Amino acid sequence: HHIKAMFAAIEQHSTEIRTAKASPDPQVRDTVRGIRPTGPSTRQRIRATLRKAINDALAEEIIVGVTNPATLVKTRGDRPHPIVWEPERVQHWKATGQVPGPVMVWTDELLAQFLDHAAEHDPDLHPLLHFMAYRGPRRGEACGLRDSEVRLDKREVTINNQLTGHGRKVRQKPPKSKAGNRDLTIDADTAAVLTAYRARRAAQRLATGSTWPDTGLFFVRPNGQPWRPHLITNRFRKLVKRAGLPPIRLHDLRHGAATIALDAGIDIKVVSEQLGHTTTTLTRDTYQSVTKELHHNAADAVAERIKNKRRRTA
Repeated sequence: HHIKAMFAAIEQHSTEIRTAKASPDPQVRDTVRGIRPTGPSTRQRIRATLRKAINDALAEEIIVGVTNPATLVKTRGDRPHPIVWEPERVQHWKATGQVPGPVMVWTDELLAQFLDHAAEHDPDLHPLLHFMAYRGPRRGEACGLRDSEVRLDKREVTINNQLTGHGRKVRQKPPKSKAGNRDLTIDADTAAVLTAYRARRAAQRLATGSTWPDTGLFFVRPNGQPWRPHLITNRFRKLVKRAGLPPIRLHDLRHGAATIALDAGIDIKVVSEQLGHTTTTLTRDTYQSVTKELHHNAADAVAERIKNKRRRTA
């Protein structure tokens, strides 16, 4: 009952935040500026952390003779599915400012517009954003990509590290799961972008001289320091706004990479491994509903069968 009460309090607080954000009173909205409600995914992670802690206590016989109560409590709310910014939705957003859902992905046309804008207006960050958009690593995985794990001659990179922010400090740690340790094959365009970036980075290092820090990371700021994850998010938001594009979150570049790959007919097993998912179930449940090609083929097949059996009329 303690765990249930905790989640009830979390949901109540989240409701209060949402209500305040939607208030017509600007002073009320200011009280929750920068404060986010706790969504379904975060509640699931809270429950998973608690379940793991209690399981560890049971394994060490710190507590005995009980069933793990965290396994008996279910968190409400489904994982939101990505919604594509189709032209009609973009027009509605331009007219009303309304965003259809919490998880939005660009079409490949919108993504191309954004990357062109980023290359022109933020060339230091553009290579990292390009890598995220094309191959779908998590933000921390892109920030923590090791220089020694980038093999541009073979068009391969290995994800085995991530960078996380804690206030003003950053630290490196392994990916979030065993499946997160993975090899990614990159396309020729991405290899060209990263090759040009490596040459640019070498020139910046030469100009900086002996004060250049040896972080061992591939993507670094012009002074050689690591990219703080929240700084990338802030700069991404500004780029999107200045480009006049419909809003998405930085993490939605990952969703977009998966959606575009599935729409292109890439096998879901390959996409799942690309994203570092433990199983294809998560990949299928999250993205299958937004892929178009298979759904169009299914609709055409049904129509063809029915049409052939209908009586033709003048």
